[in-house]
Amino acid sequence: MRNRFVFLNILVKILFVFLLFAFIYLPSNGQTPSSLRVDLLQDPQQAYDHGVKIPATLKQALSDSSLQFCRINSRHPAFSWVVAQEAQSAYQILVSTRQDLLLDDHADVWNSGRQTSRNSIGVLYKGAALQPSTVYYWKVRTWGRDGKTSRYSAVQTFCTGDKLEDFALPSFVLIKTLQQPVKLSRPDNHHTLYDFGKDGFSQPRLSVNALNNGDTLLLQLGEAVTPAGHINHTPPGSVRYRLIKVPLQQGQHSYEPVIPSDKRNTAAHAIRMPDKTGEVLPFRYAETADAEQFSIDSVSRFLVTSRFDDAAATFTSSDTQLNKIWDFCKYTIKATSFSGYYVDGDRERIPYEADALIDQLSHYSSDAEFTLAERTLDYLIGHPTWPTEWSLQDILIAWNDYLYSGDLRLVRKLYPELKAKLLSDLAREDGLISTRTGKQTPEFLQSIHYYTPPKGDPGLKDIVDWPQSNVGGQPSGIMGESDGFVFRDYNSVVNAYYYAGLGIMAKLAAALGENSDASHYRTEAARVHTAFQHVFIDGQTNLVLDGEGTAHSSLHANFFALAFGLVPAEKTAAVVSFIHSRGMACSVYGAQFLLDALARVSDSDYALELLTSKSKRSWFNMLDEGATMTMEAWGQEYKPNQDWGHAWGTAPANYIVRHLAGIQPATPGFGEIEVKPAPGSVQSIKLVYRTIRGTIEESFENKTDHFSLRVVLPGNTSGHLYLPARSGKTIVKMDGRIIRAMAEAGYYRIDGVSPGEHNFGVYPATAQ
Repeated sequence: MRNRFVFLNILVKILFVFLLFAFIYLPSNGQTPSSLRVDLLQDPQQAYDHGVKIPATLKQALSDSSLQFCRINSRHPAFSWVVAQEAQSAYQILVSTRQDLLLDDHADVWNSGRQTSRNSIGVLYKGAALQPSTVYYWKVRTWGRDGKTSRYSAVQTFCTGDKLEDFALPSFVLIKTLQQPVKLSRPDNHHTLYDFGKDGFSQPRLSVNALNNGDTLLLQLGEAVTPAGHINHTPPGSVRYRLIKVPLQQGQHSYEPVIPSDKRNTAAHAIRMPDKTGEVLPFRYAETADAEQFSIDSVSRFLVTSRFDDAAATFTSSDTQLNKIWDFCKYTIKATSFSGYYVDGDRERIPYEADALIDQLSHYSSDAEFTLAERTLDYLIGHPTWPTEWSLQDILIAWNDYLYSGDLRLVRKLYPELKAKLLSDLAREDGLISTRTGKQTPEFLQSIHYYTPPKGDPGLKDIVDWPQSNVGGQPSGIMGESDGFVFRDYNSVVNAYYYAGLGIMAKLAAALGENSDASHYRTEAARVHTAFQHVFIDGQTNLVLDGEGTAHSSLHANFFALAFGLVPAEKTAAVVSFIHSRGMACSVYGAQFLLDALARVSDSDYALELLTSKSKRSWFNMLDEGATMTMEAWGQEYKPNQDWGHAWGTAPANYIVRHLAGIQPATPGFGEIEVKPAPGSVQSIKLVYRTIRGTIEESFENKTDHFSLRVVLPGNTSGHLYLPARSGKTIVKMDGRIIRAMAEAGYYRIDGVSPGEHNFGVYPATAQ
């Protein structure tokens, strides 16, 4: 009997040890890390042949100079991954030069060991020195809060560059996607029009069967058509048309005609297309003429873009007009990425800070891709443009990069340059800055990398908005886009930007551990805030003045001050009323900050009215005039030399995600997520939105008596949820249970929301 008891006791202990081992060490189900990135690249293992995806491995691509792939150029690349719906407590990374070793859970380069950390983004490599032009393999596993380990992720491959630096941005490849026309028509008995549905920076491809050598096919490409259905040979402004002569060979052949470069967008300061990509032309339509000596079997095009995931952000709502504007702006972001940088479109192909800021916000709202924005910021630091406000936007771009990606390395590299771009050297005693008081010395201009201005050029100049009156071939009677702004030596718009820049620099300095700088910037921001109230706010009208010494108040002076937090609470009603009275008296660029200003004061009804307007100054007017990418201006009459592919017109894309759905990172890299919908008159939405930490899903139903919200948060995050309040006595529910929620400025706030799916609602008290 005693032996049997001893045996059972031993058996129980063995079983306990086995269960403990299984609980801690055996993989849990469904928690495998996914969506791996190296230096923010999502698919560094992909190889290309002149931009076309091919199934070659990186080792094959490395040995074949005709192939392309993205290279990692940092000695200490950062690894990121997505955790399933739980909180991570630890991770382990394996890096190897041989895939077979990694598949057996061995690493000949780096085994991080079990690292107790919740961090799943931007984990720096700490193994043996990486070698140039070498292919590496890596994978990761994680532990949950319950101590149970996941399976290892799938293996991701990356290759280092020819030369490694402590930190350098990865290289990039422009991607070619073959597209067929969506519609064919015959405008007359002799011509065929091929419609690709949307405009795009592209290259044509034809299949032709010719009877003879030496015959010529005339191929017309363009963005616009005439009422008769032909391609418009003489389109307005910078809208594109091109006639290309294609020499033919006898028999059946495929042709990819080379597009000649245009001197308008290949000047000294323009971004050039890579040789392996070739020149592109924005066109929606192709037109050919019938001929007896050849037959055309097909006409297609290669759309050229940077990497873009169409499924990364999807949106639909009860407002069909809003849905059209979303699709319009989202496609613009994809299509205008053709050069690998944020450029001003096709008119000049030059990066501008203002274009880059709006492009970045809309890109981050439509795809979790960060390297294009980082590459553009890095370029702009050394290639600044002339508007004063746009130098200050470098600071905003840098902050957005850190806030959305969680990666501080580029900011650390550029920090001394960003300090100069803040333009503090132009400040007077009260803190306000001016470009017109003799402080733009050669030393100052050199500090911001501004080119040596010709004689008589003062350097930076305040812009407010663009175009101003009598610029760009505007006809008489068109006043420009700055709402009659009266320029003085000290202007409110520039100083609103300066105040915003000081606040952001304080945050960046704190993140970098530059505590003395952070304290200095906070002090300066407070000083500028005080001076702004004294100099620029009219005590009688409660409106913001354009500049020191003028009584004029423009739309811009008021919405920039409101957007950047410079309007006191007691004066907000007057400023908002004035903004309503001016309508869309700004450009598509200014509209970004007008919408941000309205969002700041929760004026979603008016914001939605502007977004879905069908007036001449609206996004629908661009569509009505024939554009399928956002224009440089509201319409041709407002900027006669404009082009039809300008991403600074995409403010609705980021408004919808950041304000209508209300999704923003509460901490850098979406560790904490804010979901604060501002539905206005929109009755329902469904949004799927991918971030660096994974995918957020949101849907809401907005009724007069109740508001219901469904949210799915990715793993390793925490949510701050805001529910729009309703009048009368109400209750707040979370996952079917009545909860207490903090009332805050028209919302109920719930903090600490865990990963996974949750359902919230604000209902009448009688609905208990």
